[in-house]
Amino acid sequence: MPLTKLFSAAVVGVDAYKVEIETNVSMFGDPQIVTVGLPDAAVRGSQHRVWTALANSGYHSQVGRITVNLAPADVRKEGPSFDLPIAVGIILSADNARSGKKVAEASLLPMAAGTPPTQSLDLTRTAIIGELSLGGEVRKVKGILPIALSLRDAGVRSFIVPAENADEAALAEGLDVYGVENLREAVQLVTGATTGTPRRIDLASLYALSPRSDADFAEVKGQEIAKRAIEVAVAGGHNILMVGPPGAGKSMLARRIRSILPPLTLAEALEVSKIHSVAGTLTAGHPLVFERPYRSPHHTVSDAGLLGGGTHPAPGEVSLAHHGVLFLDELPEFDRSALETLRQPLEDGHVTISRAAGTCVFPSRFMLVAAMNPCPCGYYGDSRKGCGCTQHQMLKYRSKISGPLLDRIDLHITVSASEITDLQTAPRGTGSAEMRENVRIAREAQTRRFANTPRLRVNAQMERRDLEKWCQLDDESLDLLRNAMVRMHLSHRAHDRILKVARTIADIDGMENIISEHIAEAIQYRTMDRGAG
Repeated sequence: MPLTKLFSAAVVGVDAYKVEIETNVSMFGDPQIVTVGLPDAAVRGSQHRVWTALANSGYHSQVGRITVNLAPADVRKEGPSFDLPIAVGIILSADNARSGKKVAEASLLPMAAGTPPTQSLDLTRTAIIGELSLGGEVRKVKGILPIALSLRDAGVRSFIVPAENADEAALAEGLDVYGVENLREAVQLVTGATTGTPRRIDLASLYALSPRSDADFAEVKGQEIAKRAIEVAVAGGHNILMVGPPGAGKSMLARRIRSILPPLTLAEALEVSKIHSVAGTLTAGHPLVFERPYRSPHHTVSDAGLLGGGTHPAPGEVSLAHHGVLFLDELPEFDRSALETLRQPLEDGHVTISRAAGTCVFPSRFMLVAAMNPCPCGYYGDSRKGCGCTQHQMLKYRSKISGPLLDRIDLHITVSASEITDLQTAPRGTGSAEMRENVRIAREAQTRRFANTPRLRVNAQMERRDLEKWCQLDDESLDLLRNAMVRMHLSHRAHDRILKVARTIADIDGMENIISEHIAEAIQYRTMDRGAG
């Protein structure tokens, strides 16, 4: 029978779906490959790559019209990753059409002629993926990790992938992964002409080797108030904005935030790795993302680069920062439309991208860390250098950040430039180890608090009904907050942010109830609401 059925897969967002590839070879008609099943231009172009790769790999079959169907036919297939399964399917179909032999009995390669066949793979539980070069070499593809996990859950047991993708695919425990260098190796595996050794990775041992950032807050002299605010922000998963003149150390502080973040759990590491797999940012030999991501896009980044999207939707910076930190330096220099796109991921923890072909959802639960100057020249309030900006210029500069976006940032702090003498004589201040311990204490308190509320992990994710339950105030604290609301003209959202931050401060202090000192400290972290730089 000239019809062969194989399986592959494709990615949608950070998930994958199984694709059935049917190849039918006729011994009559013009020699050509016709691909159906809603293929895009890259898939349609595979017929030329596949035809040439077959010839250069030693398959000189005299066949006629070849029909390739990609099912389900109502979902668009994108990219060159179907090259390898299409080529293997054509070889098997052509051999069956000529000889009528079963696949397991076929001797398809000149180099394998006369070699007794071994046990072939079960094609009903095997998937194949890979891009072909014109010479028949198999090239790596993006998104192997989510594909492998999806295929394993769909009942696939054997997965043939490009050799460069083998370590990444092997992270899907329970799946026999075979890495191949070229088309011939893939055919030999499928037919049983040779047997391969499945790639194995001890996921638990690999995760145990995860490194810790060597940057330390002790290297930052002075800025103890800023360090305290960052500690509170990390402890509760809050967003933070640092306002200060050039050279004050805002970027230096931001780069060290990762050193006090809790380590990724194994489940989180796999989730982050899936996103980076789809984006193609995983490096060779490092199939698993060990550390929490730290992304720092330039202010010229486009809306699609920040949020994600494109003709074929891909994750943007907000998704690449999932479970980590997104640092936006010189915040007012970003295009306002790009900044406004942050509102959905900051609130919902995911990005929804809609296209005519369908909708993709990318996770984006990150900690936003932003930095900006207090004015266009950067030196408003700096005793060392006077500011020449007018009031109008300052208002215009700050108005680039909308009120709704600013309300979604829990902490606004002033980072003042340190004196030269302080840099030379000041002792080492609070280090990452001490800050990390305080973060651990607070996170453990939140884990206990939200043990029966799976949608919540940290205080920053609390909603109004959660605040009413977990942020009860005594009369003194309530009066203090009410006065601040009136005096500083705070919005309702800012009111809730103060309660969340106060809850985190209480957790760091190991206290069950919020007291006035916690509210007072949380109010001090609303610099922009006070109209001060």
